[in-house]
Amino acid sequence: MKALELHDLKADDRLRLTFKGALNPRVALNRELKPFIRALEEYADEWMPDVISGKKQVQYSSPALWKELEEQRSERTTVGYLYRTKWPALEMSLRLWFPPRPPELDLMLTVQPLSFFAETERCQRFVEMVRAWASCYPVTYAAAHSQADDQLSGAPDFGRDEKTARRDGFDKIYEVSWLNVFGPKLVETVGRERMLSTPAHRVEELPNGSVLLVTWPTAADFASDEAREAQARAHAHLRPDLDFDTLLRTLRERSAALAPVEPRFHPDVAPLLSRVVDSVALHERQRKIAEFNAYQPPEPDEWLPAGSALPPDLDAPVRARAHYSDLAEHLVALLHSKVPSVFDATPESLTDVDFHFWQEEFPRIFERKHINAHAVPAIGAYLGEVLVRHLGGQWIPRRKLEETQVLVGRRVWLPFLRASRYMRSCQSLLDFSLTQLYRVAERHRA
Repeated sequence: MKALELHDLKADDRLRLTFKGALNPRVALNRELKPFIRALEEYADEWMPDVISGKKQVQYSSPALWKELEEQRSERTTVGYLYRTKWPALEMSLRLWFPPRPPELDLMLTVQPLSFFAETERCQRFVEMVRAWASCYPVTYAAAHSQADDQLSGAPDFGRDEKTARRDGFDKIYEVSWLNVFGPKLVETVGRERMLSTPAHRVEELPNGSVLLVTWPTAADFASDEAREAQARAHAHLRPDLDFDTLLRTLRERSAALAPVEPRFHPDVAPLLSRVVDSVALHERQRKIAEFNAYQPPEPDEWLPAGSALPPDLDAPVRARAHYSDLAEHLVALLHSKVPSVFDATPESLTDVDFHFWQEEFPRIFERKHINAHAVPAIGAYLGEVLVRHLGGQWIPRRKLEETQVLVGRRVWLPFLRASRYMRSCQSLLDFSLTQLYRVAERHRA
């Protein structure tokens, strides 16, 4: 029973719901949570959680969820994590807070992909679920929207410093999402009559004085021009101090920033750049793709024609080759827990190594003297070993590591020189990637 966890999946936009609702401290917790579980099971349908993850994973059921919350309970809080084993992916954290803090149901719910919510009926069911929760657990503010667009909006701080944002929370309407629940205090701040007259797809007053507002029939269509106009109209109505045209222009700029860009990466580094793109924040992905489409890595020049190869200058070449193998093992020892494929010493493992060093910002984080003394020799030897194993290369030992060569076809390659350039900076990890050198060497081996 393997749960689909979002951090393991290829990055794609998601529908994210943030919901913090008050609990009634005078009601037993198992009774207080029944409306929450009932609405989840009634409306979730195709994205219903089927796994509860704690000390161990168990199949979802309401008794199992309750048991997990009881087992995880401390004096002030308890938490349960729910997932799915099938597409679409779900990540759901349900945290309950107890006195002396104000009793609260704190929910973060994320479904991937956002495109799953392109159907009107499915979106209506999602809205009905949130409506049921907001009717039972009064909120200050709750919202569901594209995660990528949320990131572009500046949520949740909206330009405020962290201390101010934490103190004031959603004290006024900074943003209008696809789905919104405005608590009674926020409604009174805006004016109940004004709130209820908002031009939107759905506006409904809830029994506890909150107001449910949905800007557009479907969540997945949030970036269309029609949906953006509806979003801007609603926001300008609720905040008459803001200009509609300015709001709409900002929303259109966000839509443009999120518009899909077709990857056209340089083929020699495409495997690495694709990994880098998948690792950046959702709202930055399209910009990064466009940047990498224009990127041309320097052509590797860490080679000599075979006829110009430097001759071996060591008396014991067999011992030297064993030394290179030992150095390569140092890289395996360094990375094996985070990059398991490093054991394989394949072309694919070179890309995994490239990505790991880039993600860890290795040249920036670690001291230069240690990089030069330990990392560079290990990386150079590892690259050389992959050239030997997979391209039929032959080591040509030299006293100076940077002069050590690997003969492949009509060229000799200088893996230690490449490793030295590779480790100069974080940008150098891309400009002098191990992936690229291998690809070029592979093309020229004949």
